[in-house]
Amino acid sequence: MKNLEQIPSPCFVIEEGKLISNLKLIDSVQRSAGVKIILAFKGFAMWSMFPLVRQYLSGATASSLHEALLCSEYMKSKAHTYCVAYDNDTFDQVAELSSHLTFNSLHQFERFKSKTPKGVSIGLRVNPEWSDVATDLYNPASPTSRLGVTRENMPDELPQEIEGLHFHVLCESSAESLAELLRRFEQSFGNYLPSIKWLNLGGGHLMTRTGYDQELLINTLNDFREKHQIEIILEPGSAIAWETGFLRAKVLDVVESGGEQTAIADISFTCHMPDCLEMPYKPRITGAKSDPTHSAFSYRIGGVSCLAGDFMSAYGFDTAIQVGDQLIFEDMVHYTMVKTSTFNGVQHPSIGVIRTSGDFELIRAFGYNDFKQRLS
Repeated sequence: MKNLEQIPSPCFVIEEGKLISNLKLIDSVQRSAGVKIILAFKGFAMWSMFPLVRQYLSGATASSLHEALLCSEYMKSKAHTYCVAYDNDTFDQVAELSSHLTFNSLHQFERFKSKTPKGVSIGLRVNPEWSDVATDLYNPASPTSRLGVTRENMPDELPQEIEGLHFHVLCESSAESLAELLRRFEQSFGNYLPSIKWLNLGGGHLMTRTGYDQELLINTLNDFREKHQIEIILEPGSAIAWETGFLRAKVLDVVESGGEQTAIADISFTCHMPDCLEMPYKPRITGAKSDPTHSAFSYRIGGVSCLAGDFMSAYGFDTAIQVGDQLIFEDMVHYTMVKTSTFNGVQHPSIGVIRTSGDFELIRAFGYNDFKQRLS
């Protein structure tokens, strides 16, 4: 699609053809490795695309009652559910919506095991205490993490009701990182492998990224699965919608202060792209350079919220930015829509799809009532 003018601003736009390409690659991995790959809603929960996703993936992972309901309604399957903590008020409903139910602690397992329906496979999350994630906010593998049971706190033998183990310690990681993780996991938790039916490797397997070693991934998974004769499950978040779409924005103003020029756009990093501030990372902008050193013009990009830090450091541009210019933030489908907020009442971007035909379809527009109904 060459003409973007028919797309409203701001707007999250997914490109259907690119999503299909990712799903085909992921499906080829799961078939070649003999594993099950399921969708992680925390990374991509655009349910209008789930009829397409269902053609390639057989299920999804849920981390809350609402995600389990979404799985049932739009993925048409029961969820592989893991919650940091379950509560009495919602446990029965969550359990009925689940095929797999993973507990974060042995205490939670003991509390709810008798309430778990027959036929639901029970798992336990463990903490291998190793990860390649450098940002503490995204690293659940520290020895003091609240997520999963460390080896020193595991029993000598698993309770007979526990059929699987689960860990999630990677983030947009490589096949090499997974191979190292499995080696360390096997050293620490290998004695439990003969007694379980499945192992959930969580997410962070960025197999759709250019340069990712899919052959190593497939070989690693095949070797581990055949060695231990267990079912392997992966639940990538970013990989599903990696580089499948963008966020269209437009410039509202240009301000100068302290020698810095800032282009104010009709988006917000804290409201619409919080990972850019949390991770942190600098998103690509079409036609701009992340390093402005050798560019004719330099602009920071500012959001419209009142948060002082709602901006990105300077980009380089070949021409001066004018009010009304469009900005295309690339790769803005995964971990964006699922984490947006309406802080300050900032306008939530519309959501649209560029179909394989090249036609743009507006899926959803947001307004005042969407802001109001989140409050009371």
